[in-house]
Amino acid sequence: MSTDPASAKPAAAANPLWGGRFAQGHAAVMERINASIGFDRRLYAQDIAGSKAHARMLAAKGIVAAADAERIVEGLDAVLAEIEAGRFEFKVALEDIHMNVEARLTELIGPAAGRLHTARSRNDQIALDLKLWVRDAIDGIDEQAKDLQAALIDLAEPHAATVMPGYTHLQAAQPVTFGHHLLAYVEMLGRDRGRLADARRRLNESPLGAAALAGTSFPIDRHMTAAALGFDRPAANSLDAVSDRDFALEFLAALAILAVHLSRFAEEIVLWCSDGFRFIRLSDAYTTGSSIMPQKRNPDAAELVRAKAGRVVGALNSLLMVLKGLPLTYGKDMQDDKEPTFEAADTVSLALAAMAGMVRDMTPDAAAMRAATARGFITATDLADWLVRTLGIPFREAHHVTGRCVKRAEDKGCALHELTLAELQAEHPGITRAIYEVLTVDRSVASRTSFGGTAPGNVRAQAAEARRRFLA
Repeated sequence: MSTDPASAKPAAAANPLWGGRFAQGHAAVMERINASIGFDRRLYAQDIAGSKAHARMLAAKGIVAAADAERIVEGLDAVLAEIEAGRFEFKVALEDIHMNVEARLTELIGPAAGRLHTARSRNDQIALDLKLWVRDAIDGIDEQAKDLQAALIDLAEPHAATVMPGYTHLQAAQPVTFGHHLLAYVEMLGRDRGRLADARRRLNESPLGAAALAGTSFPIDRHMTAAALGFDRPAANSLDAVSDRDFALEFLAALAILAVHLSRFAEEIVLWCSDGFRFIRLSDAYTTGSSIMPQKRNPDAAELVRAKAGRVVGALNSLLMVLKGLPLTYGKDMQDDKEPTFEAADTVSLALAAMAGMVRDMTPDAAAMRAATARGFITATDLADWLVRTLGIPFREAHHVTGRCVKRAEDKGCALHELTLAELQAEHPGITRAIYEVLTVDRSVASRTSFGGTAPGNVRAQAAEARRRFLA
């Protein structure tokens, strides 16, 4: 950072758009800290859309001449074209996207541009722009989450009967199927999409026309501009309209939960690629090598998705801290609402794209998954259930009997189904040879037919239902 005393000198002149009150310009450091054009330029399309709706409403209500409104709209279209073509010069001295657009509009159409800001303020303008941007971002992220669901369902269906260990405490617990495991993430993403949809519904009230904070004395039609911009209604209270950032907080909260879900899945991908598991393989497209160890294939894409969750949670915390002590209505602190919102949306979008790519890239190793089910006595619960179902003993007693059988197999160094009938009967005389029918992983998985269970028939039905619920 510069320590040159010259950096504190005022700029040559006050800002031409609001300089009537100020005789001199800002200190250079004030210009740097005050300007937001470096990041809020991303709002250009939303800013121009809001201005066009506002201009048309002003003309419809007779507040500005129809000819002026037409020139304003045409000029705004020209500004939009310049920005999209990369020919627009964004100027730090003009602070933000609103003043950059308005200044260029003035250059293009002359004094008529000055009528555009009638009956509005930068306060309602920026609230509008960010709401429109968040709404668009929700729609884009929802599509990406849907695409990841589709990839998961596509992989789950052919692996509806591929057995693997299910884990609690990262210890082998009961056999499940790989398809069933994948569908768990489809459900998580469904809830993520639901949270985003709820946030979108709640944010869909237009702040435009609230002006600085108190509304306006001009006879505007806020319902007209709200409808033109796709809102359900105008925001009911002008104070709340300009100070509300709930919509950004809720968006970030939904993204934080989504990022945590992606991080959990990424962790499992890292585990499944490791030597201790080898359940899946990722190709060169989503792995990297080592600078010194030529044998390595590192699941870096998954590791990076895992790391991104912290950045998204941090963005939520950042905005919470910005807002926590602010009185109504607007404070310049709120300028810092945009960077965490943009970063979180970008981060989640990238993570979703990487995760969908990895799911479509991964090659499951069914043999390795099946081999892993031989460890950890994962059909022990099936033995206990058989004792309850067949012999009618209380489950707690069956649990103790099964625990003794597991101890016997552990001491002998064999699997449960490798114990002799005599050895099993030593723990409970009622056990018959029929017990062996439930001690295989395939029988165990096939028996879990309760709603939401892992039986292959269930999984196939769940995948079909997930297609209908989430992808139709």
